[in-house]
Amino acid sequence: MSRVAAIDCGTNSIRLLIADANGTDTASPLRDVVREMRVVRLGQGVDATGELALEALERTFAATGDYADLIRHHGAGRIRFVATSASRDARNRDVFVDGIRDLLGVEPEVISGDEEAALSFAGASSVLPSRGKDPVLVVDLGGGSTEFVLGDSDGVIAAKSVDIGCVRLTERHLHSDPPTPEEVAAAEADVDAAVDLAARTVPLDRATAVVGVAGTITTITAHALGLDEYDPALIHGATLDVETITDAATSLLQMTREERARLPYMHPGRVDVIGAGALVWRRILQRLAELGDGTITVATASEHDILDGIALSIR
Repeated sequence: MSRVAAIDCGTNSIRLLIADANGTDTASPLRDVVREMRVVRLGQGVDATGELALEALERTFAATGDYADLIRHHGAGRIRFVATSASRDARNRDVFVDGIRDLLGVEPEVISGDEEAALSFAGASSVLPSRGKDPVLVVDLGGGSTEFVLGDSDGVIAAKSVDIGCVRLTERHLHSDPPTPEEVAAAEADVDAAVDLAARTVPLDRATAVVGVAGTITTITAHALGLDEYDPALIHGATLDVETITDAATSLLQMTREERARLPYMHPGRVDVIGAGALVWRRILQRLAELGDGTITVATASEHDILDGIALSIR
């Protein structure tokens, strides 16, 4: 058994998983030692400026320094740092790469959307019951991008990363509190275009089940379940019908920021962007429900995602 450290640096959050990896246990390949998340909003303004903001870099470097201390304390032997959408899009990503290397002593990987999709599928499928050869669609809804990954027990069939996410669409369209119908319509048009783009690569109509991963989707699930607090044990594996999920998403979208901040399961770093995330998840599920002769009527939330996939890749 080896101890590994995985870091997933996205547009909105940076997350750490230190885990003991068992290469022979396929049912429980990872045992968590530390699992942490910080909202650093690395992608602040990237959609508009094309560059990582200085204050966003400072927040990210501060969190990475804390993670480096934890990794040393817990004696992880192998480290993999993966950066996704915001870092891919930024002209000054070299500043980011150099800073992370200095703090961790490893080269941060700014991975492609396709690799991000594959890691998300690996992480989600590692802890969910196998459906054999029946294709499952994993949707990883992030801050700057969303990955559509269709796969089965043999692995990934097709994947596509598209540039829609809760931070990107908030900054691009949802400026009012709550958003106006015109802002919502403009954001939905972007989602529809992105789903159409994904469908050119990924045969979405072949999906027999849908699994949603990442903090936006798990938070929407907590809202749909009416939890008194954010409880990963209750959220992970929760399967709800599409109507229930879309109603919960609409509720979050129509709330003010102040109303969302009062929800007991809402992370403070998601308050201002969860409305856009809810809009994206709602529209994706509506589109999927229209495909495949009504095969998709429910969706499952997973607490395990690209972070677990990163850890599995180095065990």
